[in-house]
Amino acid sequence: MNRRPHPLALAIFAFSVLPAAHAATGHSSELKELVVTAKGYESDTLETASATERLTTDNTAASKTAGDLFRGKPGLAVQGDGGAWGGNPVIRGLKKESVVLLVDGVRLNSAQPQGAIASLADMSLLDTIEVVKGPASVLHGTGAMGGAINLRNPEATFSEQPEANGRFSGSTGTVDSSLAGGALLELSSRNHGLVIGAAAKDVDDYGTPDGDVENSGFRSESFLAKYAFRVTENQKLTLNLQNHEDREVWYPGSAKPGPGGNGTLTIHSPKQKRTLAELGYEAGIGTGTLETSIYRQEVDRQIRAWWDFKERNQVWNDVSFRTDGVKAQYRLPVGDNHLVTVGAEGWEMTGDPERFTYNPPMSDNAVANSPFRDGEIESRGLFVQDDIMAGNWNIQLGARYDKVTGDARVVGNGPAARTEGLKNTSETLSWSAGAIYNLSDMVNPYLNIGTAYRAPDMRERFEDATRGDGFFHRGNPQLDPEKSTSAEVGLKGRGRLGQYQVAAFYTRIDDYIAGRITGQNHPQNNLPIKQTENLDEVVIYGAEAGFVMPLEALNASAPAIDLDGSLTWLRGENKQDDEPLYQMPAPELTLGLGQQNRSGFNWHGQVRAVAEQDRTADAFSNGTENSTPGYATVDVELGWNFGATGSLSALEVSVEGNNLLDKRYREHLTDGGILSPGRGLVAKVSGRF
Repeated sequence: MNRRPHPLALAIFAFSVLPAAHAATGHSSELKELVVTAKGYESDTLETASATERLTTDNTAASKTAGDLFRGKPGLAVQGDGGAWGGNPVIRGLKKESVVLLVDGVRLNSAQPQGAIASLADMSLLDTIEVVKGPASVLHGTGAMGGAINLRNPEATFSEQPEANGRFSGSTGTVDSSLAGGALLELSSRNHGLVIGAAAKDVDDYGTPDGDVENSGFRSESFLAKYAFRVTENQKLTLNLQNHEDREVWYPGSAKPGPGGNGTLTIHSPKQKRTLAELGYEAGIGTGTLETSIYRQEVDRQIRAWWDFKERNQVWNDVSFRTDGVKAQYRLPVGDNHLVTVGAEGWEMTGDPERFTYNPPMSDNAVANSPFRDGEIESRGLFVQDDIMAGNWNIQLGARYDKVTGDARVVGNGPAARTEGLKNTSETLSWSAGAIYNLSDMVNPYLNIGTAYRAPDMRERFEDATRGDGFFHRGNPQLDPEKSTSAEVGLKGRGRLGQYQVAAFYTRIDDYIAGRITGQNHPQNNLPIKQTENLDEVVIYGAEAGFVMPLEALNASAPAIDLDGSLTWLRGENKQDDEPLYQMPAPELTLGLGQQNRSGFNWHGQVRAVAEQDRTADAFSNGTENSTPGYATVDVELGWNFGATGSLSALEVSVEGNNLLDKRYREHLTDGGILSPGRGLVAKVSGRF
């Protein structure tokens, strides 16, 4: 599908490659090992008794999505739908339903059957992506069994003197004829801070060794505005406004046979939009700090099922998932060795899908086929956390109580519609305990155990209709929440010899929620039935490692080259069906070598080797999960860091070559057997002023 580049994408890309008009007046250095998502406040990863990843966007092509950064990282993977847009982050085998996604610390809810909500943010505007692996329900509530992902944009800050800083980035690629760019302006003074950003991208169908994947491209625009006002020396107000819009998004991996076996049905979204409005307040009260905010985050989606046999949308659905929430936490030092955090969070998510379909399929008779109407999920939670510093020990203890209620006005259609028995309330207590021993910079062993939970989402509860993927989905309003118990042991360090992290983990999930392909057909429309149900128990266990090591650490006369790598190995078991768990990532290894983040010439090469995945869930998937052969890919990046140049405080250009051997392969977690991109080049430019 060839398209003319979007005018906004062209404009922003053009701005990105032009020198900035203002000289730099100073730019704060980035704190490379601090994360806020693990403890709820900024803390060093070496003081955190869990595995974390801090993914930076500095050297990432503007055309990429957030999910792309998860590929090849220890314990992480990407579940795709065959398009460039739909890359869902996966943490230790657990997908989007079992991972909490945050944007600037604000929960992003969306009962989304196709696509990736992590793609509802633009790479050019992000600073970092923080990943907490393992149970995180104490801080983040329902859904944080696999962990939490926080997409962080720049914060509005203050400065003693007026300052103006900014950055820009742009990229263009050959494998998908992509054109993308973005720019941020940061203004600050003693009592005011402002961040304004805009980004756009135009991505065409990507090529594989077998040819282009039709309808795999998309277009997007994103805008960001943050403002901070210092009320007094220890009080400030913040405002966070965001708007992200995608268009012409298709999901090639969703393709299924059309009605009567005629042609193919493929899901696509002509338009989808995420908006966020958040008002925050922070104050020093006594010896502690209060942080609170109210927000509304909304995801609007147009969902269509295109039937090529009739050359029309056979199913069309418009839906808005709106989340209104409030959160607050108070952090209080107690004595010299305790930092106690108490917090509360409440949110309500609503959804009212309006779905229509042609019935009979060959006719022009459009009938309402909404899966449910006026659905809502309410969540209320209270938590307490204590960070204890005892000599070389850092100990974290936490507990949380949650109450989640789901309800809908009606489920289903016609005579089978239900209005009774739809409300369900669950109450859950989550806890965690962890400790890390700081023996030295390079030796920091840790251990943690904890529980987490996931209440069923809106579609799992109330979906009771034909969906565009070719199945008749049956929800269950009385589903039990999933509950997990996890244990993890690890070792990490950072110092002269480089940095590394090694972890082994075990997770047992009771009442695991999944959609089983039953092998039965609906009596009225003859479509195969997918039944949402609780499995008795599943187990996921594995090991992961990642490192960066300068060769100079081994030999002082060695060249200034860094060696890096990662390893992921895990197993998932469905105890109820006595078979492997559905769609588990294959074991993989990466090894890289290069000189990065230095003045002058920079380069990096990497080999990613992924093993065969023949552990398939044959009974659960009714034979639809196929094994995938192993493969290896080679990527190379060459660039030049000019440093301060003219009016710019930093300028860097680079070219990356992806899949240089043009390897024909498919990721195991990609739907529909769609191949991954073939050989391609991406030219990138970025700078600061």
